[in-house]
Amino acid sequence: MTKSCIHLLGAALLVGLTWSVSPTTAHAQDPEFSQFYATPMLLNPAFAGTARGPRVVLANRNQWTSQSGHYETQAISYDQYFRSIKGGVGFSILNDQQGVNTFGTTRLTGSYAYQQSISREVSLRMGLEASYRQRSLDWGGLSFGDMIDKVQGFIYETAETPRGDILRTVDFGAGLLAFTEKFYLGVAGHHLNEPDESLVLGVSALPMKLTAHGGARLPLQRSVRGVEAWISPNVLFRKQGEFTQLNVGLYVNKGPLVAGVWHRGYFSEDTRDALIVLLGVQTETMRFGYSYDITISQLTPATGGTHEITLGMRFASPYRSKFRTVSCPTF
Repeated sequence: MTKSCIHLLGAALLVGLTWSVSPTTAHAQDPEFSQFYATPMLLNPAFAGTARGPRVVLANRNQWTSQSGHYETQAISYDQYFRSIKGGVGFSILNDQQGVNTFGTTRLTGSYAYQQSISREVSLRMGLEASYRQRSLDWGGLSFGDMIDKVQGFIYETAETPRGDILRTVDFGAGLLAFTEKFYLGVAGHHLNEPDESLVLGVSALPMKLTAHGGARLPLQRSVRGVEAWISPNVLFRKQGEFTQLNVGLYVNKGPLVAGVWHRGYFSEDTRDALIVLLGVQTETMRFGYSYDITISQLTPATGGTHEITLGMRFASPYRSKFRTVSCPTF
């Protein structure tokens, strides 16, 4: 990265910081994964324990790779159903870095979900989560106007005093998930207490995030020698502050192979954001997915797209009792 790029990035981050610390308006949104069913507890806490047996998921997202200040997000999660407490328990760690590690967010989350049969066909899951969040700012990565010489550029030390490098908060969320053998529908609320996001001045509440998601898993052909094929149309709607998002797409599976395509758009003047393509492979114990976000907004020439990789392991349950699982995609 060139020195000029670093300075421009610092200036952009300073503007973003100024907006995010306004005492009356918040402009921050959460990092997200395109393979949102691969990281189910980040989507909805009601997914904790849906696999019945132990499940471990690793995810890595590298967004806008051609930009010097690209975004990198990693997550790891574990969840399992426990008969003794009649519900699923999950734990996840998310780390997000922005602007060459100038801004960082780490979130530790614990989740619990209870499942209840409503009828012979319908089950309902109710989930709660609590998170510890830490945001950090590397003040040395920012650039200010008094550092600039008209001829030589950035050569001076700033007179600005470093302020507010770490912020620690507690966060809460909840979710519902209803499902049958073929259909599923969920709603979730995150940041229910709207924690403070300000690292410098005043108080800036992180807006509550509301998510609705649903879909179906429909067979395309009967199982032949243990190989089955299905199609899964899906939709995801998300709102956080002034930010509103709609994802529409589908998955197609035959045997261990899965392919998918999604369109992600926003309710704004330019409703296009990205076209997401996915390839994955899954077995009874393992799944691996790779997706690429093709930017189709006005940023197309500059972003370089987004790469995302997920790896999941699922182990056998220690219980032999009947347990209705959710037939939703795993990517």
